[in-house]
Amino acid sequence: MPEVFNWQIGRQMSYPHEERHPKMQFAFVFNTNRCIGCQTCTMACKSTWTHSKGQELMWWNNVETKPYGGYPQHWDSKLLTMLEEANPGEQVWDAREKDPDRKPYGEFKGKTIFEAADTKPRPDGPQAALGYLPTDEEWRSPNIHEDTATCKSAPAKDEYGGGTTLPEHRVWFFHLARICNHCTYPGCLGSCPRNAIYKRPEDGVVLIDQSRCRGYRKCVEGCPYKKAMYRPTTQTSEKCIACLPRIEGKDPTISPTGAPAETRCMTSCVGKIRLQGLVEIDDDGLWAKRPDNPLYYLIREREIALPLYPQFGTEPNGFYIPPRWVNRDYLTQMFGPGVQGAIEQYSCPDRELLAVLQLFRAQQQILFRFAIEQGPKVGEIEVTMPDGTSKTQELFNDTIMGYNKFDEEVVRITVQEPTFERPADIHVNSI
Repeated sequence: MPEVFNWQIGRQMSYPHEERHPKMQFAFVFNTNRCIGCQTCTMACKSTWTHSKGQELMWWNNVETKPYGGYPQHWDSKLLTMLEEANPGEQVWDAREKDPDRKPYGEFKGKTIFEAADTKPRPDGPQAALGYLPTDEEWRSPNIHEDTATCKSAPAKDEYGGGTTLPEHRVWFFHLARICNHCTYPGCLGSCPRNAIYKRPEDGVVLIDQSRCRGYRKCVEGCPYKKAMYRPTTQTSEKCIACLPRIEGKDPTISPTGAPAETRCMTSCVGKIRLQGLVEIDDDGLWAKRPDNPLYYLIREREIALPLYPQFGTEPNGFYIPPRWVNRDYLTQMFGPGVQGAIEQYSCPDRELLAVLQLFRAQQQILFRFAIEQGPKVGEIEVTMPDGTSKTQELFNDTIMGYNKFDEEVVRITVQEPTFERPADIHVNSI
C-alpha cells in the first residue's frame, strides 16, 4: 500500500490510494457538553434526505447515548475489539513528544484499520480496511439504550448526590451526535472495488457515484463509523452528502449572496452544540494556519475539540469537545490523549475562548473568520477544575463577530445575553 501522512496519529501510515488533498475541507465541531439528545438534528436530516422507500433504516445523522448506545449497535466496541485482536496489547499512544503541526496528540503506535486489514485473510483476499458488515438486527434500533447510564460504584447511603460530583460523575452517560466525518482517508473510499467513492477537490466532501456503485457493500464494511449505508430498493450504497446545495451557497433565502451555508442538521440544533465550516488545506495536506477561522482556532490552535477515534486512521474531520463529567479512560479511548487538556480549557475558558464558544448555532452561513471587540468585566465565578481544585473565572461582556466567505458580517453576539422584559400592560404573563 502507498504511504500517507496522518497528522492526527502523528505518523506515516498505509492507505490503499496515493495521498491527495482538496483545496478546502468540510469539517465540524460538536460540543457534547451541551447535547440534550432531543434528536431534532436527526429528524431534520431524515425529513430532508432519507424519507423515501428503502431508506427506512438510514439515519445519516443520529444521536446515540454512550457508553451503551450505538447505531448500528456496538459499531465502535466491535471494531475496537477487532483491532485489539489484530495487535494484542499494542494499540497505544505515545504522547511524550508532540508537535503542534504534525503530531498535536503525540504518536499512535498501534495499527490503523488499513494496517490491520491483512490480519484477517479471507477466501477473496484481505480487506482493504479492517471492518465488518452489521446484521439487520443491529440496524433496526437507532435509539437503543437511550439515556441509559453506567455506574462505576454505588454511592454510600449517606452520600446524597455523591454520584454527580465533579470532576468525574460516578453515574454518567452522554449524548454523541454523529454524521459522516468526510474523512481525509475514508475507509469507505479505500474499500470500494469500483472506485465509486471520491472526495470533492473543492470541499473534501465524500460522495458515492451511484452510476458506478454495484451494491457490494464493501464501503459499509470498511467505514469504521458505519456511515455508508446500503439501500435495498436501488441495490446501491448511500451516505451523508453534507447538504451540498447549502454548502455551495445555492439556497437563495439563507445565502442571498451565494455564501456557503451550514447543513440542515447543524442549523436545526436546539442545544447549540454544532459549529460547521470549511478549512483551507496546504499542499502538504496539513491545515493552513488560520487562527481567526473558528474551526482552526478550536481544533488546531486551542486543541479543545478532538477527533472521534483517531486511532482508526481515517483522519476524520468531525471533532468533539469531550464531556467534562465522564470517566477519563473512556474518553481517552474515544478521543485520544488530548482529553485532559481539552476538558481543562472547557471547564474554565479564558476570555477569547469563551467568546468563540458563543458562535455555536448563532447563524446559518458558514463562518470563515471571527473578530472580537472587548467589553467590560461583568463578574467572577468559582469553577471546579478536572483535578478537583477551584479556579476563579473572570467574565467579560465581549462582542464577537463572524464573517462569511465574502468577508460579510453575518453574526454579532455578546457573551452576556441581553434580558428583555415584555410590557405588563400588553402581555398578561409578564413578570
